[in-house]
Amino acid sequence: MTKILNSRQKDFNIVIVGTGGQGLITLLKILAEAAMLRGFSFKTSELHGLSQRGGSVECHLRFGKEIHSPLVMAGKADLLFALEQNEALRACYYGSKEKTTFLVNKFSVFSAGSSGEVLSVDKISKALKKFSKKLILLDAADSVKKETGAVISAGIYMLGYAVFNNLIPLSSDLVLEAIVKTVPEKYSELNKKVFKLPLKVQ
Repeated sequence: MTKILNSRQKDFNIVIVGTGGQGLITLLKILAEAAMLRGFSFKTSELHGLSQRGGSVECHLRFGKEIHSPLVMAGKADLLFALEQNEALRACYYGSKEKTTFLVNKFSVFSAGSSGEVLSVDKISKALKKFSKKLILLDAADSVKKETGAVISAGIYMLGYAVFNNLIPLSSDLVLEAIVKTVPEKYSELNKKVFKLPLKVQ
């Protein structure tokens, strides 16, 4: 059963974070297209300094009955997608203990040679639990690489997980239609396969 907006919840707020080259903008466009197909009012925003490979990227999507602002306020995210685990920490202030689900890819672009401390996934998990009771860690990159060799599609895998586990008020049929409309035709079948992978893994 697809999660729906109830009478008390007039909107649904998603923050997507990661680094350049991980397909965040594509993920944002797919979600926005699905929201539009569902008949929701929606607004999006991209917040980043350097979107080239390795730079931090942050995207916002708000959809619902009537949306006026594209930005998710601190503590107001319903779902925080983190395609890179360190970026989840940068965006932790969007979380609320009772409201927010953190969906985090156990993947880091940083290595032991990078400047600054490289945090383990355990340390990141402990820190994030201060901002939300709902933390889900996925081996999205590894799962996709094992099945297809296409690590860049980890965001689509996470989207599939979110939809099939009722974390987003959008049906799988609508999201699949949005993938076909958004992704170049030559990558369509690959992304549809990746989207359904969480059903195979669970």
